[in-house]
Order: sequence, then C-alpha cells, then structure tokens
Amino acid sequence: MKKLVVLAIAITAMACQQNKIAFVDSVRVMDEYQEKIDVESRFKIKADAMTKKRDSISQAFQLELQEFQSKAQKMSQNSAQEEYAQLQQRGQFVGQQLQQEEQQLQLTSQTEMDTLVKKVKKEIKEYGKANGYTYILGGGDGGSVLYGEEAHDLTDVILTILNDKYEK
Repeated sequence: MKKLVVLAIAITAMACQQNKIAFVDSVRVMDEYQEKIDVESRFKIKADAMTKKRDSISQAFQLELQEFQSKAQKMSQNSAQEEYAQLQQRGQFVGQQLQQEEQQLQLTSQTEMDTLVKKVKKEIKEYGKANGYTYILGGGDGGSVLYGEEAHDLTDVILTILNDKYEK
C-alpha cells in the first residue's frame, strides 16, 4: 500500500513537471491582424500617391524636354548645350528628391511593421505567462512547428486578443 501511495505521488509530481507547449501560426497572425492590415493600406495609399507624383513630374519633364528639342534647333549650339545641361541637372535633382521621399516612406513603413511584430510577440509572451505555458512556438511558413495538434494552436486566440485590443 505504501508503494502505491509513493507511486501515485511520483506520478503526480511528474505530471506537474511536464511542459505546457502550444504554437501560433505567426504568418497567419500577421496576415489577419487588423492593425497590420490598416498600416499596409495606409502605406499603399501613400505609395500610390508617390507613384502618381513621380509619373506626373516625369510627364511634365518629358514635355519640357520635347519643347526644348524643338526650340534647340533655332538656338546656337552653346546656348542649346547650356540649357540642356540645366534641364539634365534639374531632372537629376528632382529624381533624387523623389527617391529620397520613397526611401523615407519605406523606412517609416518598415519601422511601423517592426513595431507591430514587437507588439505581437509581447502579446504572445503575456498570454503564455498568464496561461501557464512553458513554450509557445512559432508556426506557419517561417516557423519551426512542422506539426501540431489543433488543440494546441493558439493562433485564433492570439488574433482575437490583438484585434480586440486594436483601436482604429
């Protein structure tokens, strides 16, 4: 009888020591996280506006270049070369400005995305601590979980928490 009690205590102790493990499909979380969707949408609008601006400036510059070409035939060679050099210089300057604006937009976008990733990781960590998980692994295309029982998939739970906390 004593052996049975000792065995029961040992089994209970071993059960308490088992790790509680789950996983989250991190790709799906990011794809379906409303704040991330909104951030991407905002930056797409800005990128589209940037493209329109670039196209508009490019068209205006092409028209100016065409006007110069027809005018250049009536100018002296030196005057034509000078004006063409000024046009080229202005074109390069405008191109550089547009490129800097695009790079700044990309940098801002990347910074916001990095902030979102940190927010998601923090939420997963807090959920894990609050619910007694030893490990929560990352799944999906870029994750390390090759197989996991659906019962241990916390993706929907984490998505619900993130989307509920998100204020538009």
